[in-house]
Amino acid sequence: MKSLLPWLAFIAAALLEVAGDAVVRKGLRGRGLAVVLLGCALLGCYGLVVNSITWDFSKMLGVYIAFFALVSILCGRFVFRESVPGSTWVGLALIMAGGLFIQFGHD
Repeated sequence: MKSLLPWLAFIAAALLEVAGDAVVRKGLRGRGLAVVLLGCALLGCYGLVVNSITWDFSKMLGVYIAFFALVSILCGRFVFRESVPGSTWVGLALIMAGGLFIQFGHD
């Protein structure tokens, strides 16, 4: 069960980072400074969660980027109802393959 915790932390961190970016974006587009600051707080929480994983820094962030890319594109598509071109899906597949290679590749 303990090995599941980093994967859950990656998901939580990605959700916090995407939410923080979205809230900052709203604040900068007319919602005001308080909304920007709320987004900054969410981004700070992302940093705390992702760095709670005790893997080597380069491996941890390399694998996290795959989670972030996946959550970002899915949120864009389903939360913000954006049209995602095929090239973006192909790029996501490459990023996910890179994350798997970083995690499971041999030293």
